[in-house]
Amino acid sequence: MDSTASPFAAAAAQTLSVPGQPPLTLRVLGRKPRGGARPLVLHFHGGAFVSGDLDSGACLAELLAGAGAVVASLAYPLAPAHRFPEALEAGYAALEWLHKQRPRLAGKDAPLFVAGEEAGGNLAAATALMARDRAHPPLAGQILVAPMLDPCNATASLRESLGECVECKWAHGWQQYLRGPMDAEHPYAVPGLAQRLAGLPPALVLTGADDPMRDEALAYAERLRGAGIAVRAHVLGIDTGWPDSLAEPLTAECPCAHEAREHLRAFLQAATPPPPS
Repeated sequence: MDSTASPFAAAAAQTLSVPGQPPLTLRVLGRKPRGGARPLVLHFHGGAFVSGDLDSGACLAELLAGAGAVVASLAYPLAPAHRFPEALEAGYAALEWLHKQRPRLAGKDAPLFVAGEEAGGNLAAATALMARDRAHPPLAGQILVAPMLDPCNATASLRESLGECVECKWAHGWQQYLRGPMDAEHPYAVPGLAQRLAGLPPALVLTGADDPMRDEALAYAERLRGAGIAVRAHVLGIDTGWPDSLAEPLTAECPCAHEAREHLRAFLQAATPPPPS
């Protein structure tokens, strides 16, 4: 996509370090406005748990920034060297740190969100579950884009993508991420199968008609609704190439960028306090 498409995306990125052992790296896009606040989003990149970095995650980060957010993208530890729950614990530590840094980064009382694509969508959903269970920090919403929520590879949308093949990079990623079969029953590892969803923040679920993760994304959205969670779920009708296209270099505006950005903007704005009069 074209990084000059919005004044938010065009802002220079800052690299920040979250204290810890080892410290975590965040790349922050966007800056707080004078006398107001913008949504602050902790963003997790994709890569099937085993690959990806801040550069490969730049597409969604730029879309979020273009929708008006301050975006902090996390370089989380990758499997198989770091299996569940190490990436999730790193994400929660970053979320707690960002909550404390809101006045400096996004403005006083800036609403806090989690977001991610593909495996990052898993980590965003799981971080929302963890924040609910630990009763902190308060989240304004979760944004799940082509999320990788269930290790089952029998959905119709995945079969449409894979054909008769039963092995794929996503199955491989799950095998490398989970420590063993018991992890597949843990709601933080597999949010798509979580039994208790009440009390979670509102959700925006974005997928594409051609997205292999479409069915698991929509199934999770429906389960959230059934638990009384406010959900906005959208299937982009044009070819998205998601989730793979989200990791491509930002050389040109993708056909789905405008539609995705508008859904992001509407969801973020709904939770943002108005500027003081």
